[in-house]
Amino acid sequence: MQPNTVQQLNQTNSAMNFVQRGAFAALPIVFGYLPIGITYGVLAKQSGLSLIEITMMSVFVFAGAAQFVAVSMINAGALFVEIVLATFVLNLRHFVMSFSIMNRLRSVSLKWKIPISLGLTDETFSVASLYPKEGQKKGGMWFYASMILVSYFAWILGSFAGGLLGEVIPEALSQSMGIALYAMFIALLIPSVRSEWRIGLIAVLSMMLNYIAYAITGNQGWSIVLATILAGASGIWLLPQEEVEE
Repeated sequence: MQPNTVQQLNQTNSAMNFVQRGAFAALPIVFGYLPIGITYGVLAKQSGLSLIEITMMSVFVFAGAAQFVAVSMINAGALFVEIVLATFVLNLRHFVMSFSIMNRLRSVSLKWKIPISLGLTDETFSVASLYPKEGQKKGGMWFYASMILVSYFAWILGSFAGGLLGEVIPEALSQSMGIALYAMFIALLIPSVRSEWRIGLIAVLSMMLNYIAYAITGNQGWSIVLATILAGASGIWLLPQEEVEE
């Protein structure tokens, strides 16, 4: 066997090993994404979106919290630009997550960095953070790509199944699933509040700002956008600065 052939075979085996390990690492995310995706699909169907629209939002947005907010704003009659702006503000944190991953994948070419950064969510970033050494290994990008793709398709599958389920289950049952929206945000908030109580203060502040803005403007969409920006900006003064290790 030629040396080049042996080298290519070793590279292929190494890539397959990274792919398998990445897919296995994504399993906890899959088990979380499927029920939440189904809930999103049912709520989106309840809001009047078609099955194609529900699925395509998951394909192009791939951000659970933003999609739940979008469905909520559609229910409130918000304008398209209001939904897009709220989604943009809500996902600004993805810039920071992308910079962190890009710093870890310095040796990887841009053609890998771009799709990997686009596939980052809170969950995929958290799991990726548990495997920092993979980014330093040759072929480690296969690990992150596999983990993100498995999570991505699980989210789309859950959304599609939820859209189908929303067409057949009784309306009273689908409306009761609206509580899942609040449950999901509480589940996201509690771990952060446990580590830093001021984050809870910012959450309360955002609710108050949303209430005041809605009372003044009478527009739910812009009230959410305004409350998100102001409450998020308050974190600059309210949250303690992290000490830089020398």
